Amino acid sequence: METDHVFPGRRVAAVSMILGPVLLLTGTLLRSRFNFFFPDQLKAMSDHPALMTAAYTCFLAGNVLLWPAIIVLAAKIGRTRPALAAWGGLFVLFGLFERTFHAGIDQAALGLVRRRGAGFAESVVSESYQDLHLFSFLSFTIMFGWYVLAFAAYRAKVLGVVQSIGLATMGLLPLGVLKGTEIVSIIGTAGLCVALVPAGIGALLESPKPSRRTVLLTAIAVPVLGALAFASSLG
Repeated sequence: METDHVFPGRRVAAVSMILGPVLLLTGTLLRSRFNFFFPDQLKAMSDHPALMTAAYTCFLAGNVLLWPAIIVLAAKIGRTRPALAAWGGLFVLFGLFERTFHAGIDQAALGLVRRRGAGFAESVVSESYQDLHLFSFLSFTIMFGWYVLAFAAYRAKVLGVVQSIGLATMGLLPLGVLKGTEIVSIIGTAGLCVALVPAGIGALLESPKPSRRTVLLTAIAVPVLGALAFASSLG
């Protein structure tokens, strides 16, 4: 039977709109006391490992969790502005992929700091910082995609003026490996919260009550997924 369902679903997108921006802002604020550039970030990892691990983990989690929100937002835009929706949605998703790639390097650097010290990690990062890779050619999408998507959302009347501006401020967020927090980082992640969190809360409140079967399946799936997650961490 056909439905009006749009992958990944209203509730998933709503949770993405809420948790993604909040986690990004949390990670940004947690590392805001330390200098922006990578030598200082590595030193902070050495001096405050728990805090910096939490900061980078929150930022990564928020970045990954954003994809459902972007897909649903682009789908709504595409009803009236399909070309803009395609360009904006794809660019933002490519940018999210690239930030996830950078996060892997951040994690490797954190491991080097823990095992070999900040000085050794700094020498490795500085020697390899300009190495070319696939995402070197897609860095423009990290910032530019947000401007295109924000313009598209405004033109399609999916977001209002304030929310569209908030979405566009994510284009201010610095890109690259081991980047700390600047004032534009806070503006960008806070702007994303303004753009998406109210929409996510509204979508949750408007969602129909889940069926008993859905609740039961969720109750079974959560511990199973938790067990799989734990098993995955064992290597």
